[in-house]
Amino acid sequence: MKPYKFAPYLKTTIWGGYQIAPFKGIYTAQPNIGESWEISAVPGHESIAVERGIIGDVDLGLNLAQLIDKYKGLLVGERVYKKFGNQFPLLVKFIDSRQDLSVQVHPDDKMAQKRHKCPGKTEMWYVVKADVGAKIYSGLSKSITPDDYERLVSSPDGEVGRGLQDVIATHESHQGDLYFLPAGRLHAIGAGNFLVEIQQTSDITYRVYDFGRKDAHGNPRELHIAEAKEAIDYQVWPEYRTSYDSTKPNSELIHCPYFTVNRVVVQVAAEIDLHTDAFVVVVCLWGEAHINGIHVKQGETLLVPASENVLYIFGNATFLTATM
Repeated sequence: MKPYKFAPYLKTTIWGGYQIAPFKGIYTAQPNIGESWEISAVPGHESIAVERGIIGDVDLGLNLAQLIDKYKGLLVGERVYKKFGNQFPLLVKFIDSRQDLSVQVHPDDKMAQKRHKCPGKTEMWYVVKADVGAKIYSGLSKSITPDDYERLVSSPDGEVGRGLQDVIATHESHQGDLYFLPAGRLHAIGAGNFLVEIQQTSDITYRVYDFGRKDAHGNPRELHIAEAKEAIDYQVWPEYRTSYDSTKPNSELIHCPYFTVNRVVVQVAAEIDLHTDAFVVVVCLWGEAHINGIHVKQGETLLVPASENVLYIFGNATFLTATM
């Protein structure tokens, strides 16, 4: 089984920028593209297979759920298929923030299943590039209680949630920075960041502050003050930026119950065995190469089947890999 390329879902957002299409080497007149969903099984936005290097390939045009139904464990791995069935467990995106995103939090699995009948949302960010002065907001800078939260989001001047800016931890953003965001952690992507987001397959977000912005119809965007109060992890952690060894050609970035992510740098050729029995998602951050016979370049993403998941790479490129 050869790797799959999928058509990206380009999402216009109120805060989106102009970098995603040039980074991916595609032309579109679509404005304010804030997100490119590279691998998605979110209902209504399932990724569609568009290339596999096989003449007359009958799989082209099938969506991700249909491919999993067809190949089952051969595609995603027997362990993954047994747990998730035809639901692909990861959502992979590029994000371009021309403006600050809303301050938000995501529920954990227990809360999401109770309220929405879906998984929770643990995620990670890898900063591809950042403008001078760009910020990442992640975690609490000082301890608060749920009662403190209610006081901070109260709105004597009409701008609900603005007080949270006083307690959310602020970080200078730089290329190569890494943030792990377990469900429950308050966070926001600041203006001027271009990053990769890898997360559980879930589109549940509780927005608690949105800088007073209006939607396309001139209305304040919906906030989720009560839901967020229940979801927030109120603990203060000593460090929110995740460290890793950037000098190694294959560095493990994140290992958690939902995904394992590595950064891989290849010069000329490499054989990468991630020692997993599951699929591997490969996101190309720079350069170009052939991976298991498929050409991939900056801004493109591959899904490598579990049955052929040792990566034989020829080229010069930097990748993120995600598996389970």
